[in-house]
Amino acid sequence: MRVLGIESTCDETAAAVVEVDGNGHSSILSNAILSQIAQHAAYGGVVPEIAARAHVEVIDHLVARALNEAGITLDNIDAIAAAAGPGLIGGVIVGLTTAKALALVTGKPFIAINHLEAHALTPRLTDNVNFPYLLLLVSGGHTQLVAVRGVGDYVRLGTTIDDAIGEAFDKTAKMLGLPYPGGPEVEKLALRGDPERFALPRPLKGRAVPDFSLSGLKTAVRIEGERVSPLSGTDIADLCASFQAAIVDVIIDRTRAGLRAFEAVAGRPNALVVAGGVAANGAIRAALHQLATKTGLKLVTPPPALCTDNGAMIAWAGLERLRLGITDDLTAPARARWPLDSVKGQIMAETADEQALSVPADLIEPIAEQSV
Repeated sequence: MRVLGIESTCDETAAAVVEVDGNGHSSILSNAILSQIAQHAAYGGVVPEIAARAHVEVIDHLVARALNEAGITLDNIDAIAAAAGPGLIGGVIVGLTTAKALALVTGKPFIAINHLEAHALTPRLTDNVNFPYLLLLVSGGHTQLVAVRGVGDYVRLGTTIDDAIGEAFDKTAKMLGLPYPGGPEVEKLALRGDPERFALPRPLKGRAVPDFSLSGLKTAVRIEGERVSPLSGTDIADLCASFQAAIVDVIIDRTRAGLRAFEAVAGRPNALVVAGGVAANGAIRAALHQLATKTGLKLVTPPPALCTDNGAMIAWAGLERLRLGITDDLTAPARARWPLDSVKGQIMAETADEQALSVPADLIEPIAEQSV
């Protein structure tokens, strides 16, 4: 069984082919990705109109490359999947329309994938993780703790009430005059800095509800930077180190709260999974590994290439759904917002609403979905 997956929700255009053989062994046959970092670097962030136009220019070539690298044609594909949201709507439309056109022409089944679900299911491709597990999704557009109980069965335990963690990294880097993308730059300079020089806040630390808030931390960095301005190289390194240390403390505290909330909705998790672009941060990975060890859990971190946006995760999510007989028709809409906990598989749709209502009110509070 093979699925072609297409991803275009932000600033990476991607296409991939994933296969499951007769013995249930999964493999990535191809994973073609084209980044738009160069087009957006001058603006210090992703410009939606530029992103959408760039997707249009290359998506046909990426699909052809993915098929060529896999050594197959569309005749050898069993279904075509595409990220239908959440994301920058112009980019989402490009990938979704391409997938629908290919499905229409070939007569292959079409599957509309929630981008967040693709991140949530990736550890089953890379590490064969069994349900249920706790997912910490940390990226430029999303910061969430999710109980992953099955395909189409997700309970969002906590989310950010303002900035995503990746967004906070990038905005902090921009304030400090660092190049885009800022997250890797902050991490690199943090290795040379003093994490205790600046006393930065740890927002929401100790709260029972496992939500995040990063806006105040970002503001605190700006205030400290203005206080010691003009900034020397040492000042910038120390600010980066102090900021990253605060982020790590917040993530560990919030994840602990997420583990407590998880028990109320799914028992004991089989693993702690971290995914999304920020999962590539070494300090965050090390701290989560220590937490997992203390709690007796396996920490699963997909390879960096599968943490950032990619087509393989879309293809895999499509394959997971296809194996359950879940497909979509060509009227599936592109969505700028699409909460993960509203995603349901057809098989469990009748009970998913009841399960969602089983979460204790004192642990889970409804939070508006953050768009990319």
